[in-house]
This record gives sequence, structure tokens and C-alpha cells, in this order.
Amino acid sequence: MTTSAKPVSAAQTQPIQAHKQRIRVRNIVFYALLIAVTILSIIPLYWMIITSLKTKPEVYIFPPTLWPEVPQLQNYPDAWNYPGMRFTRWTLNTLLVTFSVLIGVLFTSSLCAYGFARIRFPGRNFWFVFTLSTLMLPPQVTLIPLYILFFRIGWLDTLLPLTVPPWFGGGAINIFLLRQFFLSIPAELEDAAYIDGASRLRIWWYIFLPLSMPALITVAIFTVQRSWDDFYGPLIYLSSADNYTLALGINLFRGAYTEELNYMLAVAFLMTLPMVVLFFFAQRYYIRGVVLSGIKG
Repeated sequence: MTTSAKPVSAAQTQPIQAHKQRIRVRNIVFYALLIAVTILSIIPLYWMIITSLKTKPEVYIFPPTLWPEVPQLQNYPDAWNYPGMRFTRWTLNTLLVTFSVLIGVLFTSSLCAYGFARIRFPGRNFWFVFTLSTLMLPPQVTLIPLYILFFRIGWLDTLLPLTVPPWFGGGAINIFLLRQFFLSIPAELEDAAYIDGASRLRIWWYIFLPLSMPALITVAIFTVQRSWDDFYGPLIYLSSADNYTLALGINLFRGAYTEELNYMLAVAFLMTLPMVVLFFFAQRYYIRGVVLSGIKG
């Protein structure tokens, strides 16, 4: 004997429909806010691009135009090869510093993170907390001691103060992110490799690093962005124009040629473009690395 389903009354469906309506309105408001914030974030980049494509008289027109009358693509090579500027040399210096810092940070921070996550030694928790406590130390506090140190060993006006320190630990925040990710890797993998005779370094190299690509890419993005845009360090330690990085070079261009606003923004956009492209292609690894690094404490 079959039983027929009872029909749903209108009074029963009204709360469900009202709930769906509230969810729909909430989603519309949420996405509208996201779109508004996105537009506000893009406006400075858009304004930099259109200004870099304008002629010098058009830059100072009021009210400003929302798009150049005739886009001046020639502004980019003209700005790059502007007399007295050495943007090619400064780009090579920036690439050298960024690449050296990236390798040093990934190598040393992953080693330190593996030690804190997997190796039991006396005072491990104390030293980990002590490492994290360095995040509360403002860089201005260590500025004078570091400057005196680099002066005594003859490193001032070289790229060494910018490239060597990252090889000593790689930074507390990077150690923390990688340690959290290493803790989420099953201990059985490490135990099996250890039983097979693998050393700690082989386990770190062949097991932990390949499995930690999202976290490593996250650290790499942070490191490249921070090193590429660094203005504070080069300003303190570099004095010769041949050793300048792009950040200092653009500042020199701004100070010497303040009226060439279209050229200055053209160079600024060229400096910003690599970071935009990097984040665009690596954002999914970046988000995944940040999320998974907090799985286990």
C-alpha cells in the first residue's frame, strides 16, 4: 500500500521563500560592496596608466580627461632612455637583489621552519617564541647598529647589505608560515623515510619542500614584492647612482624632473607591472598557502 505525500501549504512555503529572499538580498549587497571596493582599488592604477599615455600639456588640463586624446606609447621608451637616467642598470641591480634575497629566504627560512616543526631539541618552544618576538622590534631600532656594522666591514655603497642578511634565517614571519605548513604534513611520511636511512636534510629536500609548494610560493610572493619595492634599505646603504635600485632611481627621476609627470608615471607603471603579473598568475597558490599555513598550531 502506497501513501501519497502531503501537499505543502502556502503558510509552510512562505518562511522558506522569505529566507531565500534574505540570502539573495545579502548576496547582492555583498557583491555590490566588493565591486565598489575593487573599483576604488583600480582607480589609482588606471589613473597612472592614462597619465603615462598623455602629452605633457594634456597632463595639466583641468578638468582632466579620462582618456588621452592620442595615446603616446612613445612615452615609455622616451622615459626609459631619458638623459641622465640609468633605468636599465637599476633594473639589473633590482633583479640581482631580488633574486639573491628570494633564494636566501626560501633556503634558510625553510630550514629553520623544519627544525622548529620536526626536530625536538631543548628549548625549542622558547626559541620559536623568541624568533616570533623579533616581529615586535621596529627596524628603526636596529638601523644604527646595522649601519655601523656594515660601515666597519666596508659594505656601505654595495649591494651586500641588501642581499646577505636574508641568508641568516629568512625572517620570522616566513619561518612561522612554513612551520605551520610543515606541521600539517603527516608524520608517517617522515618516519618511513627515516627508517629507510634518509637523513634530516634529505627528508627536508625530497619530502617537505615538494609537498610545501603552496606555502613556499606564498613566501616567495611576499619576498619578491618586498624586495622589489624596497626603498628604505637602498636609501640608507647606497650612495652611488650606479648601485641604485629602481625605487631609488624613480625617486631620483622625480626629484630632478618633476615637470615630466607623464614620463615619471610611465616608469612607475613599468616597475609596478611585474608585481601585478606575478600576483595574477600566483594568486591561487598564495591564497591556498595562507589558508593551509594555519591548519595546525
